[in-house]
Amino acid sequence: MPVFTTRSGAVRGAPAGRSASVTAVLGIPYAAPPFGPRRFRGPRPARGWSGVRPCLTFGPVAPQSAELPGAPGWKPGDEDVLTVNVWTPGGSGGSLPVLVWIHGGAFAFGSSAQPDFEGAALAGLGLVVVSCNYRLGFEGFGHVPGNAPVFRGTTGDICPDNRGLLDQIAALEWVRDNIAAFGGDPDRVTVAGQSAGATSVACLIAMDRARGLFRRAALHSAVNSCATAESAARTTEEVARAAGVPATREALLTASPQSLVAASDAVVEACRRDPASGRRHHDPAIFGPVVDGALLRADPLTAMFAGAGAEAGIDLLVCRTTEEYALFEAVGSSADIATEARFDAFARDFGLPVALVRGYRDRAGGASFRETYQALQGDLLFAEYSDRLAEAHARAGGTAFLAHFDRRSGGSPARPVRAWHCADVPFAFGTLDDEDVHFLVGGPPGDADRELSTRMMRSWADFATCGDPGWERLGEGRDPGADVRHWRTAGEAGGRGPSSERAESGAALRALWRDAGLPILTP
Repeated sequence: MPVFTTRSGAVRGAPAGRSASVTAVLGIPYAAPPFGPRRFRGPRPARGWSGVRPCLTFGPVAPQSAELPGAPGWKPGDEDVLTVNVWTPGGSGGSLPVLVWIHGGAFAFGSSAQPDFEGAALAGLGLVVVSCNYRLGFEGFGHVPGNAPVFRGTTGDICPDNRGLLDQIAALEWVRDNIAAFGGDPDRVTVAGQSAGATSVACLIAMDRARGLFRRAALHSAVNSCATAESAARTTEEVARAAGVPATREALLTASPQSLVAASDAVVEACRRDPASGRRHHDPAIFGPVVDGALLRADPLTAMFAGAGAEAGIDLLVCRTTEEYALFEAVGSSADIATEARFDAFARDFGLPVALVRGYRDRAGGASFRETYQALQGDLLFAEYSDRLAEAHARAGGTAFLAHFDRRSGGSPARPVRAWHCADVPFAFGTLDDEDVHFLVGGPPGDADRELSTRMMRSWADFATCGDPGWERLGEGRDPGADVRHWRTAGEAGGRGPSSERAESGAALRALWRDAGLPILTP
């Protein structure tokens, strides 16, 4: 089996499933376990080893309560959670483009071991694919009182907030220092992510400490969520109270990771049950990147408008789905907005302009309040935010490409396929045939789905290779939506049918947002 030499020691991989030409090297430590004396601090280099380390299984996941289909859960006591995985089609030499994937999960759950993120198919197109785990929830993004924003070394000795972002930077530094051993070119790195992972990437673009670690970025369904120092401090008080400890650094260090996960879940559940909890009743994600004035000086959209990505020379590819929030209704995590009174309360909680809300209701036709809420909430949290990130980058002089995933073929009248949050990811990774992702994509794929997946994978590979995914980039001053790739199966494309009608409806809703503005949301 192939052996690769990293700075920490030699590692051995294995053929990636049925892809005999691709080698998977899984669970390689990129930083030391962030617990014990290192808890609530920035990541430190992994300890080296002698001999050849077998890297045949994914590493432990970060503390969380989620149990996701086909992926391992967190086991209390697992501490070596900062690992990377590499899929490579070749040996050493440092000539292949690199794609680094950052998983999503509301900054509180998920891992690189999810089956939709398996990198073998993409690696077969001539990429070195890397994915990583990073600290989540309170361990990764909770504000720790008394920690000063002091940074030493490459990743920071002490960090009050954003430890998860520092982990991601450490993973990118590992790529810079080691990826040539796997055939990757450290000067041609694309960092990509979806949902919370996409917003993480947007933060990395805005952060000076990540400058020079990647050349391109791909964001899928970035979430509109960045905490302020004040909101992060309030969350810490709530979590500490639920954990039964004072909101001090010393007391929080005595609370086990398991107890802080349970306390965080209790805060989330209380918000779900209480309509009076305001925004958190509708979006109970309580953690996110913190605009701390040190590591992250501004939320990503503000930073992008100010030219952070353009000045760094980052090429940007943004994709979002057209029915983002339908997933949350399907899995039972959406608030129950079934009446006009509840719908109006939602609009007040988020401070949405009357004209915007009325515009969605007028365009909904005979849709229920629940369906109209899903459309508006999905655009508020994901779609409009993602579109604006791309447009802001282009207006600042950067190269930006925009795509909308709108595949709805297949399914049945009882369970139609929806272009919802996460549905695009298995298409981009080529993992449609894994049974664990069939719920996301509406059942087993057909030939038209596989053809769409091939096109999406090729666009990712071409973007990572040369910065061109295959369509025109957004032009400064041009009409919004003029240069957008619409991802649909061949049977859905073209003509004056439903696809054209959906595009026209989307343009009308975007016009409403341009008049109303977009609030930056805080968890």
